[in-house]
Amino acid sequence: MVAGHVIAITVGAGAAVLMGPVALGMFGFTPGGIAAGSTAASLMSTAAVANGGGVAAGGLVACLQSAAAAGLSGTATVALGSLGAATGEGVRWLSSKIWK
Repeated sequence: MVAGHVIAITVGAGAAVLMGPVALGMFGFTPGGIAAGSTAASLMSTAAVANGGGVAAGGLVACLQSAAAAGLSGTATVALGSLGAATGEGVRWLSSKIWK
């Protein structure tokens, strides 16, 4: 049964790290900037209204755009991989309860 845990954790971590940049692009965070009419543009607009007209440095929108433009930092990669690993193991555990 240990092999099932290892596979779930490995697949979850790998998928999260590989799909992170893809997900950013799908929401409109691109290397060239935020795509017009995208979810990212809506988030940016909301953040600007909340901050009196500008997007705060270090805020969510700024961090996501930075990740899309420059890639994920080492810390962000580790955090994303850890979240993916936990999700993979959670899905394995849940499926073992459902299809017992």
